[in-house]
Amino acid sequence: MNPRTLTSLRTAALCGTALAVAIGCNKKADSSINYTSAINTYYSAHPSCLFSQPQQFPTQVTTSDTTKTAPFDALVDQGLLARTTAEKKVLIIASKQVTNYDLSAKGRSAWTADTTQPGFGNFCYGQRKVSTIYSSSPTTSDVGATTQIAYHYTFSDAPAWASAAETKTAFPQVATDLSGPQAATATLTNTANGWQVTSTPDAKPLPVKAADGKIVE
Repeated sequence: MNPRTLTSLRTAALCGTALAVAIGCNKKADSSINYTSAINTYYSAHPSCLFSQPQQFPTQVTTSDTTKTAPFDALVDQGLLARTTAEKKVLIIASKQVTNYDLSAKGRSAWTADTTQPGFGNFCYGQRKVSTIYSSSPTTSDVGATTQIAYHYTFSDAPAWASAAETKTAFPQVATDLSGPQAATATLTNTANGWQVTSTPDAKPLPVKAADGKIVE
C-alpha cells in the first residue's frame, strides 16, 4: 500500500472517530445515549418511595382500621417505626383503641425529609436506572422538539428493609420494582441544555414478545 493511500485511510479513521465523539458529546442529538442520560438524571432527583404522599410522624391510627395500620406495622417489623397503643376518648362515656407510630432510631437514619414541608418525609428505596431504550417516536435535534420514549428500567442496591417480604406485601409497588426489569414511558423535550424529561406516566407492564420478536399488544 502506498504512503498516500495509507495516509488517507488514517485520516478517514480519525475523522470517523472524531465524528463519533462529537455525536456522543452532543447532548441535543437524537440518540439513545442522551435519552438514557435524561431519564436517569430525572430519577436521580426523584427516588422511588413507599408512600405516594409525604408522611408526618408521629401519627395515630384507629387500631381496628387494618387497611391503615398494615403498612405501618410492616415498617415496625423492619425496625423503622416504633408502635404503642392507647385509649382515645370519643365521647364522654366512650373510647376507642388507637395505635401510635413514630420514627425509631433506625427509621430516622432511613428517613428522607421533605424540604418543602417541615416535619414530613418518606422512606425511599432507590431510583430506577434505564437498562434499555426499546422505542422512541420520530424527532429532531432542534430545541423544543419532543419524543415519546419506551424503556426498561431496573433497581439495584435497595435496602434490606425494602426487600423484606413484609414490606413487599404492604407496598405492592416495591415488590414490582424489585422483581426485575420493568417497562415505562416518558416524554422528553430537547432544551438548550439537552434532552430533559417533561412527563412520566405510571409504569406499564413489561411488554411480551412473540417468537418472531414482535411485541404482543
